[in-house]
Amino acid sequence: MRTPSERWEFRVAADGAGRRLDVVLAARADVSRAVAARLIDAGVVTVDGRASRKGHVLRAGDTVAYELPPEQASVLAAEEVSLKIVYEDEWLLVVDKPAGVVVHPAPGHEHGTLVHGLVEHGIRGGHGLRPGIVHRLDKETSGLLIVARRDDAYRRLVAAMARRAVKRAYLALLDGDLPQDEGTVDAPIGRHLRDRKRMSVHSGSPRPAVTHFRVLARVPGSTFVEVRLETGRTHQIRVHMAALGYPVVGDATYGGRPRPPGLSRHFLHAARLSFPHPEDGRELSFAAPLPAELTAFLGVIGIPHDAA
Repeated sequence: MRTPSERWEFRVAADGAGRRLDVVLAARADVSRAVAARLIDAGVVTVDGRASRKGHVLRAGDTVAYELPPEQASVLAAEEVSLKIVYEDEWLLVVDKPAGVVVHPAPGHEHGTLVHGLVEHGIRGGHGLRPGIVHRLDKETSGLLIVARRDDAYRRLVAAMARRAVKRAYLALLDGDLPQDEGTVDAPIGRHLRDRKRMSVHSGSPRPAVTHFRVLARVPGSTFVEVRLETGRTHQIRVHMAALGYPVVGDATYGGRPRPPGLSRHFLHAARLSFPHPEDGRELSFAAPLPAELTAFLGVIGIPHDAA
C-alpha cells in the first residue's frame, strides 16, 4: 500500500512578496530549488487553492499548500552521539549541541548527526531525514537548539519562528577591533553568486536578514560580542560579521585568515534561547555556558572568563 504524502501549507510573509513561487517554496520546504520546481510541475503545489507555475510571483498573505513525497524514516537508526538535553517534555526538547556534530543527515554526513542521537526520543514533525528540527546550527557552532517531539509542536514552533517569537542570543569572538559598542547589520543574505555553498550579502536572490550586536569585552586585535538574531538565515552571523570587516575568529569559510593556534573551530556559541511553549504559550528560557575550549581561548588572549 502506498504511504501517503505529507501535506503542508504556509502563508506568504512580507519578505516573500514579489518573489517566485519556486524560490519561496524551496526555502520554506527546506528543499533545493530543483526539487521545488519538480513538485510544482507535478501539480502538488497550489497558491490559494489553484495550481501555479514555478515562476508565479507571490503576494503577501497568499496561502501556499504543497505535498512532499514519503521518505523512509526507518533508515534513521539510533546512534551514540554526544549531546546534552537541558529540557524535555512531551512536546519538545532543548539540546545543547556540541561543536562538531551535524544537526541532520545530508550528503557526506549520513551518520552521527544530532537527529541520530535523538531517535529514541520520538522526535517528529518536519519531513524526510530532518524530523523534529525547528532550526539549525552549523556543524562547528555549539549551543542551544529546539527539537519537536510531536507534529503539532513542530508546526507551532515553526510558526513562532516565522513571527520572530523565538529569541536567540549568541556569543562570538570577532577578528579585529570593532569600533562601535553596539549596532545592527541590516543586509539581505542569499546564495553567493559564484560559490553556491556559501552565503553572501551580494546575491541574486537575497532574503531580509537583521543582526544586532553589542560588545562585551575587547583586547587588541579581538572583540568579544553578544549577537542577537532578528531573522535566521543560513550562516547569518558569520556572513554579517564578515561583511562588517570583523569575521568570527576561526571561520575558515568567511574569515579569510588562518585559524589561530589553540582553536579547533570557529568561535560562535548559541548561548541563550527563549520561546513560547507550543502547548500553552508560556515563556521558556534557557542558557548554555561557553564550552570549556572557548573559555580557555578567551583566557589565552586575555579576556576574563566572566565577560559573558
